[in-house]
Amino acid sequence: MQYIGESELILNKRGAVYHLDLLPEELAGTIITVGDPERVQEVSKYFDVIEYKCSHREFVTHTGRMGNRRLSVVSTGIGTDNIDIVMNELDALVNIDLLHRTAKPTLSSLQIIRIGTAGSLQQDIAVDDFVASTHGIGLDNLLHFYRAENNEEENQLIQAFATQVPSNRLTVNPYISSANVGLIKYFVKEFHQGITATCPGFYGPQARVLRLGLQEPALLQLLSAFSFGTHRICNFEMETAAIYGLGRLLGHHCLSLSAIIANRVTKKFSHDPYSTVDRLIRRTLETIMQIPS
Repeated sequence: MQYIGESELILNKRGAVYHLDLLPEELAGTIITVGDPERVQEVSKYFDVIEYKCSHREFVTHTGRMGNRRLSVVSTGIGTDNIDIVMNELDALVNIDLLHRTAKPTLSSLQIIRIGTAGSLQQDIAVDDFVASTHGIGLDNLLHFYRAENNEEENQLIQAFATQVPSNRLTVNPYISSANVGLIKYFVKEFHQGITATCPGFYGPQARVLRLGLQEPALLQLLSAFSFGTHRICNFEMETAAIYGLGRLLGHHCLSLSAIIANRVTKKFSHDPYSTVDRLIRRTLETIMQIPS
């Protein structure tokens, strides 16, 4: 087995992975990721018991149980750069022998479900609705640093996207990754399903204009108008495509769920986004309890 150097996988003084500050036994096999560190407690308050709490930088983890199901909630912070850290360190906790710094001969798959917020790109997907992302289209370039291959459906979708939203209009090279079909089938009732665009920022990359002009003023219209067969882009946010791409490459089962708190077409914003997120949290936890671990 190839030895992983100390500069490549950094461990702290207690032998935990550096950014998350976690040891393997402190992580459950089913993981909920949230962007906001303060949202971790909004999920774990529904646990029957919390076994472990950890906080390091923007990465907060609570691990506990609901009934017989062991769960972890991990905050990622915002953006695909943080997802790169979180996904690799979560994988290291289950698939790398941290003592000997080698990959384990038998690999394990985590269930990773994101609970986040997003802006709708379709008029009929209203504020306070939920979206389960079938695919993530990355406008951030992260996955291009890894060796990745698309399946046939993904190839067709990304080719259609390149035709309808040419890269010279975006100044990026988009990539696409899919949700785990074994997870998304549980999130049909109460959920819109469709593609999520993942952006590398909140303002210009999501076509918000404050004082700066946009390189592509028609970005919202281009994304909203995209269609390929039954596929359309439902929403955009800042993590999904990276979770899907890295998750599949590492062999984990990933799903991204979004509470729609803004509709960028109708220009409306939720009057009570916290209640909407809480409703999504409760709906997700109820469903997780029905999913085989």
